[in-house]
Amino acid sequence: MGKRSTYFFVTLMLVAALTFTFERRAYAYVDPGSGLLVFQGISAAVTGTLFYFRRRIKILLMKLQTPKESSSADRS
Repeated sequence: MGKRSTYFFVTLMLVAALTFTFERRAYAYVDPGSGLLVFQGISAAVTGTLFYFRRRIKILLMKLQTPKESSSADRS
């Protein structure tokens, strides 16, 4: 599986390099608020995902904390 991921990474880097090599001028205007709109969309997606999976995240955190508390109680 290591060769496969290396091959994928090299291919991805080659495509990115070729894309930047053959770029053309875009003669377009980008509104300064566009970056903020992208940031808002990404933050909304992350927040929505965390809200949707909140019960599973809570259960996972409870499982991670339980062994630590029981091991400290055994030592006392």
